[in-house]
Amino acid sequence: MYLHLGQDSVVRERTVIGIFDLDNTTSSKITRDFLNRAQREGRVTYVSEELPKAFVVTEDRGKTGVWLTQLGSQTLFRRAADEDFI
Repeated sequence: MYLHLGQDSVVRERTVIGIFDLDNTTSSKITRDFLNRAQREGRVTYVSEELPKAFVVTEDRGKTGVWLTQLGSQTLFRRAADEDFI
């Protein structure tokens, strides 16, 4: 199964580690450091040019990826639930 992140982006459900709301999580220095490091290492994918509301962390074959999406975390959770993901 796949999780649609918006635009033309999908990820395999088994690769998803977590879905996070940007407003709530970026208040933590640890999260900001994680996102900055992922950006520097080229592991961040922007799903849309719109202002991101959430990010999804994936791991596939030992490689961690971060997907910034304009969709809210609740929308992504609902999509995951509709696909029997959760």
